[in-house]
Amino acid sequence: MKAAFLTLGCKVNFYETEKMMADFQKHGIDIVEFGQAADICIINTCTVTNIADRKSRQMLHRAKKKNPQSIVAAVGCYVESGGEELLKDPSVDVAFSNRDKGSIAQKVLEYMKSQGVSEDPIPQAVCSGQSDPVRDRTRKYIKIQDGCNQFCSYCMIPYVRGGGVLSSRDAEDILKEIRLVAEEGYKEVVLTGIHLSSYGVDRSGEKQFAALKGRPLVSLLQKINEIQGIERIRLGSLEPRIICTEFMEGLMAVTKLCPHFHLSLQSGCDATLKRMNRHYTAAVYREKCDMLRKYFEHPAITTDVIAGFPGETEEEFEMTRGFVKEIGFADIHVFSYSVRSGTKAAGMKGQVPPEVKHRRSEILMADARQGKTKFEEWFIGREEKILFEEIRSIEGKEYLTGHNERYVMVKIPRDEAETAGFMENSIGSIRIQETNLI
Repeated sequence: MKAAFLTLGCKVNFYETEKMMADFQKHGIDIVEFGQAADICIINTCTVTNIADRKSRQMLHRAKKKNPQSIVAAVGCYVESGGEELLKDPSVDVAFSNRDKGSIAQKVLEYMKSQGVSEDPIPQAVCSGQSDPVRDRTRKYIKIQDGCNQFCSYCMIPYVRGGGVLSSRDAEDILKEIRLVAEEGYKEVVLTGIHLSSYGVDRSGEKQFAALKGRPLVSLLQKINEIQGIERIRLGSLEPRIICTEFMEGLMAVTKLCPHFHLSLQSGCDATLKRMNRHYTAAVYREKCDMLRKYFEHPAITTDVIAGFPGETEEEFEMTRGFVKEIGFADIHVFSYSVRSGTKAAGMKGQVPPEVKHRRSEILMADARQGKTKFEEWFIGREEKILFEEIRSIEGKEYLTGHNERYVMVKIPRDEAETAGFMENSIGSIRIQETNLI
């Protein structure tokens, strides 16, 4: 029996797909690429925007079209938001929530047996002794936290990821997993979660992450720092309010930490931030960026920005644009606001026309490209450690590519890499030239 997987959405989803793959393999089921012949097709869905919903539906339809006789299972956030309507889709045989991911193989096999699709006894799970069945990266994403209780006015995630209930993994469980991936040869781990800054809140007795000043996360990072074989630790998206003196001083003891911080902004206009229910002002955000630059030399500060949020005037948009230029981000993910049924923002007055949202997004993306170029120019002439990841063909020539600690991607010709002894999943130092930047 064969199973194929497709993942949409965030890094947490990708982490959970790996775990689901491992679950199927423990039951003796082979994993194949999505699009190949398979008995079971699992789509790990996303619902963060209307576009994500549409993409989830498209991929479910594609799975059934590619394998008409297969069992197509929808899993995850779009299932949580789509509810019974999703099961009316003829492409979907069965649907499972995020809570079902931990025992997905057993549930799918039980469904197949109940429908007479399979008469074979359900195979018992057997421990494989491996962290996961796939290895297509040199860095490993480690989910340490689930749930979000911030309830931004535009976001469905708190509702589809536990209804605002926070859940943190036990530190020893996390460390055990990271030791295992270190033994498998991974050099870098990326800590991720639905609201990473809330790690440890549910185990502390506090209600909000800001009161803890990041102490549980720092404690975990310092323990990961001691694991042999792991040479880099990277953090996923952080809430700006976690940045404080105590948190920064704790991070300075984590010698393997990459100075790369993704601080979600969404808007540089205080009035818009208030409508978004973001709990901070542009001035506070600026202070956090200044603090990062006080403790780390030329840190990569990346962010997300929403263009065309309800009520956003041209003046408010220009405030955001000016703020983005002032901060000087290493990279920006720009999103046009997407109406999400069931959120407070969906019913707000002043919905911005699609063509205006598109125009503002294009302007911000152009600004983002300029900012990214300026950030990367700082590295020219500097010696940088690169985690080499893969061979890529660029304009007809093969290069070995990878990222430095601040997540700038570089390339060197394959023949030069071989001469220098660099290979995939190795860390080597090169002096950055303009031609190395991608």
